[in-house]
Amino acid sequence: MQNSVALPKGVTQLRAPARSAATDTHEVEDLVSEILSDVQKRGDAAVADYARRFDKSDLAVFEVTEAERDTAVANLDPQTREDTAFAIANVRRFAQAQLSTMLPLETEALPGVHMGHRVIPLETVGCYVPGGRYPLLSAPIMTIVPAKVAGVDTVIACLPPNAHPAMIAGCHLAGADRIFRIGGAQAIAAMAYGTQTVPPVDKIVGPGNAFVNEAKRQVFGPVGIDQLAGPSEIYVLADHTGDAEMIATDLLAQAEHDVRTRVGLITTDAELAKEVEAEVTRQLTELATAETAAQAWRDYGEIAVCEDEAAMIAYSDQIAAEHLQVHTEDSQAFAKRLRNYGSLFIGELASVVYSDKCSGTNHTLPTMAAGRYTGGLWVGVYVKIATHQWLTPEGVRTVAPAAVRQSTSEGLDGHRRAAQLRLDRMQAK
Repeated sequence: MQNSVALPKGVTQLRAPARSAATDTHEVEDLVSEILSDVQKRGDAAVADYARRFDKSDLAVFEVTEAERDTAVANLDPQTREDTAFAIANVRRFAQAQLSTMLPLETEALPGVHMGHRVIPLETVGCYVPGGRYPLLSAPIMTIVPAKVAGVDTVIACLPPNAHPAMIAGCHLAGADRIFRIGGAQAIAAMAYGTQTVPPVDKIVGPGNAFVNEAKRQVFGPVGIDQLAGPSEIYVLADHTGDAEMIATDLLAQAEHDVRTRVGLITTDAELAKEVEAEVTRQLTELATAETAAQAWRDYGEIAVCEDEAAMIAYSDQIAAEHLQVHTEDSQAFAKRLRNYGSLFIGELASVVYSDKCSGTNHTLPTMAAGRYTGGLWVGVYVKIATHQWLTPEGVRTVAPAAVRQSTSEGLDGHRRAAQLRLDRMQAK
């Protein structure tokens, strides 16, 4: 496949993706628009119709009861529950550490001109929890736990009606205030507009399929969203010290997520490139999830050989991969030269899998090169930084003359009058 963007100087593709994960999607815009409009008009009735149509579900009540939540938790395998608690604690700890860096501000910027900001939690957040082919217990942890750490009043979780019961337990343990069995675009519509049973939210977070993604795009404005997430991505940057078996293993670990996962190696070592390609082929013969991983590798796998580190960094920053692993001789120093990525995994011991499951950093990350302008989901997504100011008479004397002159030059007489009024009254006194 020919790249839509030219390769940086010094980069040669030994293996190019056969298809584009960014643009290779079904036409879903019209159908999603229809679903959103219908749910907005008919509420729960429309949600029920789409549940029957898409999920083969005849649920009469969407909300999960307290008894059902308790049963789901009780039915968790003891080790699974322990591991879930471990992941929740780690994600909570890191989110608390992040939140501690976000402080209220009060400053006297000019004599008598006081300004600052508050860190204000959102009131209601909707977390979309994808069902997927497997019960991904880490999914609700990553969206719900940071919301509760941020101080969000009400956290709504929506997951498909046919999601594994363990996912309900995951939502409950992560701290969801209310849980609904609603999936797809209709879940996004319900949370955005509200229905007879689902309250409208201020912001919607969480990944999903193409329909969920498109629905988030269309509702954005009156309701906030975290990001538009495409198929998952992993790239490994490696020099001559790279371990072919380890790199291939990590690539396939991500490739088994979905047949549209984008996986790649960028290296300065042509021999390593060949070894990794051979190792991927070998491991696919014994991987239990090879049916999915092999298709992802066939359609979206990439290996690029670079003439030097500068070319490797330039190409990596152009791709801005969701997950970016650094397997180089001095991985710490090399990592500091990178700027575009969703999350960075420094050194061969830092596997994406650890973050995906339980280490503490969030696994909801930007894809499709969005890492060029944004980071991933974090506790800061659930708060807003709202500014304020107040002035003393000295402050008015400091800023009013300039505001009057600027308003006059712009021809905004109302602005000029508002700026001048306070000055005139002070002078009259």
